[in-house]
Amino acid sequence: MQYLLTRKKYLISLAAYLLLAAGALAITPFIGSERVDVRQVIEDLKGAVPWSTDTDIFIYQRVPRVLMGFLAGGALAVVGGVFQVILRNPLATPYTLGVTGGSSVGAVLAISVPGWVVQMGPFTSVQLFSLVGAVLAAGFIYLMARRQAGISMNTLLLAGVTVGIFCGALIQLIIYLSNPHLLMTMVRWMIGGLDVVGYRELSTIFILLVPGLGMLFMQMASYNHLALGEEMATGHGVDVGLVQRMSFLGGSMATAAVVAIAGPIIFVGLLVPHAVRRISGYDHRVVLPGSFLAGGALLVVCDTAARTVLAPTEMPVGIITAVLGGPVFIYLLLKKK
Repeated sequence: MQYLLTRKKYLISLAAYLLLAAGALAITPFIGSERVDVRQVIEDLKGAVPWSTDTDIFIYQRVPRVLMGFLAGGALAVVGGVFQVILRNPLATPYTLGVTGGSSVGAVLAISVPGWVVQMGPFTSVQLFSLVGAVLAAGFIYLMARRQAGISMNTLLLAGVTVGIFCGALIQLIIYLSNPHLLMTMVRWMIGGLDVVGYRELSTIFILLVPGLGMLFMQMASYNHLALGEEMATGHGVDVGLVQRMSFLGGSMATAAVVAIAGPIIFVGLLVPHAVRRISGYDHRVVLPGSFLAGGALLVVCDTAARTVLAPTEMPVGIITAVLGGPVFIYLLLKKK
């Protein structure tokens, strides 16, 4: 497999993905079940005081929700692309390694106990418990897979799947023992959604998202070698063990940051990296930034559809991504077979 990337192709590819992302970010805040007067918003932003209702909806509901969707979709797409490389499995997703299972257990546990859903500093208790669950799951999986020379990818995958199954059983137990009036809240959280108002959630997601994605983007060139096999990568001077550790840690942090705020939104991390590779080739210096921009744009568009298709009823965006991702997953599975 060759990675021939000229400067011209690199710039054209990134420009195309930037244009896609910019279009999604510019248009989708004005679309929703409640009509927003664009001219009124522009006039208010020029200095009119007090703001109209249209501008309040635009600034405090639409914009933070779109930004959250963009960050979440971009992060999930990048992590999916990285896990597909280090696990050498085209069906790998950000949730393959069980981090989501631990996060979901923490969130469902917080919801199930009356009086536990409270504000705790910058986080709600659900978000904080979700983060703690993700960290515990990731730490356990890492300890299981750690070897003196690096990480055993087979053990990492098996441990992740096992932890995911175990966490699923814990979730079912918690749901069974919980108050029936809380079941709908749990189910809606586990479907995944972007129910954010204001900018508090945006500030909290950066705590883990920025360092997590930073670790992954630092390894972009190494992923090209690693895709050819661990022995080949070692021969090219890549510290395979270091790349694997940083990828697992960075991917787990980014996934935990997204799941704690938006819940387990599935299939974005599977769909987008494959689409970017088909369009722009296999060089991860394009695949990762392209996946971030395209993944963010995809989730923003899906969330806009979720807000408007059944208006005034709002559909969780996780349903839209699952409907889109299911057929693609089956296609990839049959192709691999």
